Amino acid sequence: MAEDLSSLHQIRGLVKWFDPTKGFGFVVSDDGGPDILLHVNVLRNFGQSSVADGAEVELVTHQTDRGVQAVEVLSITPPVRDDSPVLSDFAELDSDALYSEPLVPARVKWFDKGKGFGFANVFGRDEDVFLHVEVLRQSGLSELQPGEALGMRVIDGKRGRMAVEVLAWEAALLEQRD
Repeated sequence: MAEDLSSLHQIRGLVKWFDPTKGFGFVVSDDGGPDILLHVNVLRNFGQSSVADGAEVELVTHQTDRGVQAVEVLSITPPVRDDSPVLSDFAELDSDALYSEPLVPARVKWFDKGKGFGFANVFGRDEDVFLHVEVLRQSGLSELQPGEALGMRVIDGKRGRMAVEVLAWEAALLEQRD
C-alpha cells in the first residue's frame, strides 16, 4: 500500500486490455490521463484472476515513479452488450428463467481461452459443466484457471450441462447476500 496517502485516488474507467498470462493489463480513466497499470495480484485481492476487456472498473490508484498503478479494485461491471442471447443454445430459452436458476458453487476443471471453452464441476457432483468464453465475457471475466472457485448458474442445454452465468466466487457470495 502507498506510504503517502495523499497520492491515493479513486477513479472509474474501462479496462483497455488485461492478459492473465502476462499478469497485468491497463485501465483508461473516465477522467483522462495516463493508462493505469492493473496487476493480477490487485485483481486477485478482489477475488478474480481476470477481467474482460471493456469492463467498467472502480479503482483506488497510486502515483509511482513508473506511472499510475491500481492498488485496490472496488467494483467491476461487465462490458455493456445487447440483449441478444450469448449463445445460440440460449436463443429459445426465456432469459428471466435462465437467470433465476440458483447460483451453485463450482471449481474450474480446465479452461482454454484459445479454444474458447472449458469445464467445471459443481461441488459434490462428478458431472462436467460446459463453460463458453462468451458466457465468461458477459460476466466480466476473460479467462479461468484450473482449481479456481466460481459461482455458476447451470442449465440442461442441447449438448448437456452448461453454465449460463459465471461469477468469481467472491462476487457470487456478495450476490447471495443481496
